[in-house]
Amino acid sequence: MLALTRKKGESLVINNNIEITVMEVRGDQVKLGITAPKEVPIYRKEVYLQIQKENEASMKTDVLSELKGLFS
Repeated sequence: MLALTRKKGESLVINNNIEITVMEVRGDQVKLGITAPKEVPIYRKEVYLQIQKENEASMKTDVLSELKGLFS
């Protein structure tokens, strides 16, 4: 992990096409602005983990349904 110190209004660039800017710092919260191409998905981590969990559950269900269909 790379740890950087940035102040309000300062940015960092990832892969030449994603810019993350510190918009506001209030207490223990930081507001970030992200500029990225539309094809780059951006999620909060808790949302991303939930999507992954649901995708895994869906794949297991699909595989079980197909196996049941084979043996019916």
